[in-house]
Amino acid sequence: MCDPQPAALGRDHPRSCGRRTHCVATLYVVVFIPMGARRRSNDPPTLILMSLAGGARHGHALLKDIEEFAGVKLGPGALYGAITRLEQRGLIEPLASNDRRRPYQITAAGTQALADSVDQMRELARVGEARLKSVPTPRPRLA
Repeated sequence: MCDPQPAALGRDHPRSCGRRTHCVATLYVVVFIPMGARRRSNDPPTLILMSLAGGARHGHALLKDIEEFAGVKLGPGALYGAITRLEQRGLIEPLASNDRRRPYQITAAGTQALADSVDQMRELARVGEARLKSVPTPRPRLA
């Protein structure tokens, strides 16, 4: 049996099983990505900030709005995990509510983080468009 914590990727395990990457699938890596880092367009924190830029919303309303404008269906775990991280970073804040639903609003720091993310996506799209122009158009095959 392999040691569940390999010494390093690509190296044999301390108690070698003879396979170099046998337990890589069981290795969990937690990476902190600062809000200034490049983000995917379907990244839950970015989608939540985009939704809240349109007004305060509670969890279910966020799910529906994100699915409507982005075509991305987030699960509750992804949504509430991202909400927790955004709140801890001061990018969103909860609003007072007498209802069991908890609405959130974007903060000034969240608005700036979203603007930075949109700028990065815009630059990424510009590079993608430029590179697509250099791809030769395939010729139709004659049968």
